[in-house]
Amino acid sequence: MEKLRVPNLSYDIEEATLSEISSALDKIERHPIEKIPWPVFSYKPKVSFSIAYAQKGILLKYFVQENAIRVLFQTDNSPVHRDSCVEFFIAFDNAEEYYNLEFNCTGACLFGFGKNKTERQLIREQVSKIRRMCVIESCRDRERNLFDWELTIVIPMEVFTYNKISQLKDRHCKVNFYKCGDELPEPHFLAWENVEADSPDFHLPEFFGVMHFV
Repeated sequence: MEKLRVPNLSYDIEEATLSEISSALDKIERHPIEKIPWPVFSYKPKVSFSIAYAQKGILLKYFVQENAIRVLFQTDNSPVHRDSCVEFFIAFDNAEEYYNLEFNCTGACLFGFGKNKTERQLIREQVSKIRRMCVIESCRDRERNLFDWELTIVIPMEVFTYNKISQLKDRHCKVNFYKCGDELPEPHFLAWENVEADSPDFHLPEFFGVMHFV
């Protein structure tokens, strides 16, 4: 099981700009999302993330390079997994229920809660409090065009409405991080912690790794 130690960054997430937080996340360790649980979907974009926490929230940044991008959905709580998408699933206090936060490359977010793939409910009122900043660039190597994109995310603790969390320090959580693109020219499903299932399914908390806010 993967284990992740999350450092503290001394930012007031209500006062700091997203550019400041993004620059700070550039300077800490990046963790690859490179496991391919379903080899029939063999395309492997280059993906990593950095993560930290502040007094009032979680700071997360994804770094992606892929052959194509797709952006169809522009509104929150739409099916962004069909676009170029990164995802963060987290369960607090060994609970069966977990939150899924899914973002396309322009920052549209689907935010849900429940204990499995089918028994979930969308969190509608809090999703607008999640701050996001995206940067998308295209580049050319000798053989092909590539798209580089980054997504910086600030998740206030108040959005986790089904848990009463006063502080993150020394807390352990169960998590997984994903990259997908269900309707891209080359569909793909990558995970930070490996998943064992017959077909693509990220909603399997028994395969989450452990994250420790140090």
